[in-house]
Amino acid sequence: MSDSELSQGTLVFGLHLWELVGIGVGIAFVLLLVLLSLVCLLASRRRRRRRAAPATPVLHLPVVVPNAQPKHPAKPPKDIQEVPSRGAGAPAAPSKVPLAQVLQAPPPDSIQIETGKEHRITFPEQPPPPHHQRSGGPSSRGASGESRGGGGEPGVPEVSHLGWGHWYTLKELEDATCMFADEKVIGEGGYGIVYHGVLEGGVQVAVKNLLNNRGQAEREFKVEVEAIGRVRHKNLVRLLGYCAEGNQRMLVYEYVNNGNLEQWLHGDVGPVSPLTWDIRMKIILGTAKGLMYLHEGLEPKVVHRDVKSSNILLDKHWNAKLSDFGLAKLLGSERSYVTTRVMGHSGYVAPEYAGTGMLNETSDVYSFGILIMEIISGRVPVDYNRPPGEVNLVEWLKTMVSNRNSEGVLDPKMTEKPTSRALKRLC
Repeated sequence: MSDSELSQGTLVFGLHLWELVGIGVGIAFVLLLVLLSLVCLLASRRRRRRRAAPATPVLHLPVVVPNAQPKHPAKPPKDIQEVPSRGAGAPAAPSKVPLAQVLQAPPPDSIQIETGKEHRITFPEQPPPPHHQRSGGPSSRGASGESRGGGGEPGVPEVSHLGWGHWYTLKELEDATCMFADEKVIGEGGYGIVYHGVLEGGVQVAVKNLLNNRGQAEREFKVEVEAIGRVRHKNLVRLLGYCAEGNQRMLVYEYVNNGNLEQWLHGDVGPVSPLTWDIRMKIILGTAKGLMYLHEGLEPKVVHRDVKSSNILLDKHWNAKLSDFGLAKLLGSERSYVTTRVMGHSGYVAPEYAGTGMLNETSDVYSFGILIMEIISGRVPVDYNRPPGEVNLVEWLKTMVSNRNSEGVLDPKMTEKPTSRALKRLC
């Protein structure tokens, strides 16, 4: 072999060495890019999973079963139906029903209840203890009212810091209402009776004892807890807590100490109404704020469906508080209406809702408009005791305004009349 042949470069696969080095560097660079892409993809997936995973704390509360039975069995109040007992054995202390079961939560290893945006309560599932219906406890008929906080027996979980209320025992509410005495009744409705109560420590409450009529108590209990359990607004009656023992379903509210608007507008208050024009405007404004919060400040929004004067409670400073959410419906942002059975009070129901059953917040707005007319005129929405042209409040008011007699629509019991400018803002 000659020296010239030895001095020539060695070829591998027909390529020079520098070409092979370049190809190797290129392949290594491509592999590095692929590896980095895979790492970034995995990291992004992990971040998505972390965002999707619930970060809310889960608190485990035991199911409490009272051991002691009250010495004196409760006598059912007048007009309250008794729920017959299924068991035939000796009466035992009724067990508390976990709120999750009442709200029909899923029944796997644990039962969860949403109590707010950042909290939920989990009840560990346990075998239900045997219990029998009390022979004389109060049955289900409703009540609504107001108070703060409340006592409680040892072992009863206090969950007010989680967003909506306290777990009351039947014994506590029996003691607070003098065994649901007739003289403690402060209101009655289609679904129950409202009692005034005083808890241990002097805290005044209103106890709504729901009428257990074909599951109505269960439905109203669920609706009110879902609608206003987490709500805190100065113009909405505050739900303090609940009682669910056996077949009993009760809701405990703050106690509003000045009656309701219907009593002050249409009750026997004498020839001169204490509701001056300024007070009436304050009540209208407060009710409007409460409704606006239900419609615009919550998700899902709450349609009250029963706005009327008897559901506007008043405190001693004439602040209005909207109450009684037993007919309320939740309306998510993805829906503009919900189709439901027409419910409400005669004269307050929006015509489009009455005709189609399609419900949304505009139905509450119509009822609120009727309420404004009622507050200004002192007349009920439908009064068959009046002349034919004045039976319907809306039609009568239209006639008065078209005849340019705006001052004629004012409540005659209101001695100080508003200025014509103030009146024209509403008429």
